[in-house]
Amino acid sequence: MNFGYYPGCSLSGTGREFDKSLKEVLKVLDVKLDEVKDWSCCGASSAHVTSHFLSVALPARNLILAKEQNLENVVAPCAACYNRLLGAQEEMNSNPILKEKVESAIEKKYTNHLNILNLVDLFNNIGLDKVKEKVKHPLKNINAACYYGCLLVRPSSLTKFDDAEQPEEMEKIITTLGGKAVEWNYKVECCGAAHSIAHTEIVKNLSKKILDDAIKNNADVIVVACPMCHSNLDMRQKNIVKENKDFKEIPVLYLTELMGLAFGIDEKKLGLDLHFIDAMKLSKKLEEAAV
Repeated sequence: MNFGYYPGCSLSGTGREFDKSLKEVLKVLDVKLDEVKDWSCCGASSAHVTSHFLSVALPARNLILAKEQNLENVVAPCAACYNRLLGAQEEMNSNPILKEKVESAIEKKYTNHLNILNLVDLFNNIGLDKVKEKVKHPLKNINAACYYGCLLVRPSSLTKFDDAEQPEEMEKIITTLGGKAVEWNYKVECCGAAHSIAHTEIVKNLSKKILDDAIKNNADVIVVACPMCHSNLDMRQKNIVKENKDFKEIPVLYLTELMGLAFGIDEKKLGLDLHFIDAMKLSKKLEEAAV
């Protein structure tokens, strides 16, 4: 089974453990990724708030390159990239004037439809039965808080993926891996996203509310599918502890990292040693459950 692959900037840099764990998990599932050749930034962090034209032209270029490569199903694991690619596709299909301007700037023609998949879409396409077959270490004593954030399910008219307020597709994967998905209140609340640098205090406060609710509902780990969400929830905990001595740290893992643990893949191959908050203890928890 083959899928096109748009890694985006984060998976090639600060979120490289996402890229590593995805490829390790897909290797076990016998799925190959065909990376979009010469891909470029989709503008997810800033283009859409500075220039509407760039917010469409940047991701549209990648859509065009994917079609030139004869790819039909392209996975964009980063929720922000996924959202921007979908948005550009909608604009290019519905706004002929803008489409003409973008084609003129890129000097390439945009044609036809491309099926853009997010991370959860990918595993649903592979099949949860196949995922279940590869589980070596069921997550039977792991309580996971699935965090979707803003961009994986919104706007629902565009993503058409799960319920925008009470999504449950990620929880189905956790259950398939033998774990328990906890009920909690902040699974689609904003973590502050790209305000992480310019408005650190806002991001810290928003992230703390998410972390607090996951901990309150007895989660052992928060599971994400977005590098920006991971960065905010993982990195900001050290600052939160400095101001809140009673705060209990909680590991934040990409969905693919948790899947990799269930598949029995080595922690370092998954990138668990690259986190700010110790994620290695989760594998110890699994080992204890297996005894």
